[in-house]
Amino acid sequence: MAKNIAVVGNGYWGKNLVRNFAELGVLRAVCDDNPVGEANIRAKHPDVLCYRDYEEVLGDQQITAVVLATPAVLHFKMAQRALSAGKDVYVEKPLALKACEGEQLLELATRRGRLLMVGHILQYHPAVKKLKELIRTGALGRIEYIYSNRLNMGKIRAEENILWSFAPHDISVVLGLLGETPQSVTCEGGDYIGQHVADVTVSQFSFANGVRAHIFVSWLHPFKEQRLVVIGSEQMAVFDDMAADKLVLYPHRVEWIDRVPNAVKANAVPVDLEQEEPLRNECLEFIECIRTRRNPLTDGAEGLRVLRVLNACEQAMESHKTVHLSAEDAPQAKPYFAHPTAIVDEPCEIGAGTKIWHHSHILKNAKIGERCIFGQNCQVAGNVVIGNNVKVQNNVSIYEGTVVEDDVFLGPSCVLTNVTNPRSQVNRHELYEKTIIRRGATVGANATIVCGIELGRYAFIAAGAVVARNAPDYALMMGNPARQSGWMSRHGHRLSDPDPDGVMRCPESGFRYKEVEPGLMRCLDLDEDAPLQKELSTGSKTYDEFKAQPALQGAL
Repeated sequence: MAKNIAVVGNGYWGKNLVRNFAELGVLRAVCDDNPVGEANIRAKHPDVLCYRDYEEVLGDQQITAVVLATPAVLHFKMAQRALSAGKDVYVEKPLALKACEGEQLLELATRRGRLLMVGHILQYHPAVKKLKELIRTGALGRIEYIYSNRLNMGKIRAEENILWSFAPHDISVVLGLLGETPQSVTCEGGDYIGQHVADVTVSQFSFANGVRAHIFVSWLHPFKEQRLVVIGSEQMAVFDDMAADKLVLYPHRVEWIDRVPNAVKANAVPVDLEQEEPLRNECLEFIECIRTRRNPLTDGAEGLRVLRVLNACEQAMESHKTVHLSAEDAPQAKPYFAHPTAIVDEPCEIGAGTKIWHHSHILKNAKIGERCIFGQNCQVAGNVVIGNNVKVQNNVSIYEGTVVEDDVFLGPSCVLTNVTNPRSQVNRHELYEKTIIRRGATVGANATIVCGIELGRYAFIAAGAVVARNAPDYALMMGNPARQSGWMSRHGHRLSDPDPDGVMRCPESGFRYKEVEPGLMRCLDLDEDAPLQKELSTGSKTYDEFKAQPALQGAL
């Protein structure tokens, strides 16, 4: 990737961003008015440009992305100018100091087609990523309570209170773990060093699902503590960023004896984590999103949700009253539907209007198009690619190596495979064979598709057939082993015998078909990739009604 990123601010935190982006080979420039810092940059990174004026960054056409590590009070104006200049923006937390400013930035980024990312670093911590997985898979049981302590005798700021300095990270994590925004917020704080700048705050949150949370932040604490605890009905999890074991599970439980609850403690279980630097992960996310143009995990919308909660906390602290958040503060609904019993592993791509029903499982890195339907107990493996308007009936597993194009129908309990000669003793995980199911094909109930073959467009695999070789476009395949038994129309009807000109007709649509060369069937009235006309995309008669027509008896 080209060197196209500029870091603005080379101070307390900015120098860490400079280091990472420089090591990743994408840093073009650093902007800071500190001559000492400039000298250090020139010594460590002689190929990196040093600017003292932000206008130089905005005017550099080779800089396509800007990273802002400046004081929070400057975030809104600087991000606004960068987005207006046509640059992608990664802004350290918080996104801005007012929700209305965050809304303006999000609208501007959307309108200009630019990325907007917020530096909520804990979302990229291996422990938090693992916590999300544990919650999603139900390993902790029902989540009941979350609390977080972020305490230190550290850098005391005059331009922002402790709530804005420390709490954004923890709010981001709590919202991310629960996948929702709190309904109400209370907050109490104290300004013990300087007037009107809180040094200590305790915020409490109530969620619609019954979960409660609190976040305690302070820069007047005798020692550093960064600990988040998740209480589940089955296990408790502790993320302690200061400990050697960052994430530990406690499978404690409560037993009721004579109607009295008794705590039963269990040994702590450390969780193995990937050895990753969270900031490096965050920087890599920004780089990858620039390349692919997908939204970051902590995008502008996520930053705005955190900002609204921060505003609510500050309002509650000033008024000493509970603040209720509106429904618009909730995360945007996913464009697809997944039943509560379904599991969708992130990251994956699922298009708008797709429905995933009971006990189905979509593994990470799967790509699924729009308006698809997955029945009960289906599985889609990682790296599988599925097009639009695909219907997958109950009890179907689609394994890695499979490509399913638009408008395919996979019948109940049909079987797809990805290794021709499987052996339990022989690992062939890197040798999956590719199976391609072309547009509009139908695979009947309980049919088996042996891997490494291609089913042609609008091919029709009869129920129970075992297909071990390629099927031509429009072919009707029957039997075990399956052999071609005629041709099927795009509407799913067996085509009649050809007339003297070799033309066959579909009894439902009237479309003409012809074998233009041996084994190559084509529709003469509609291109294979063209959509059906609206009036022909809904059936008008049952299959039995077509069979009853005298002219078609024996053909269907």
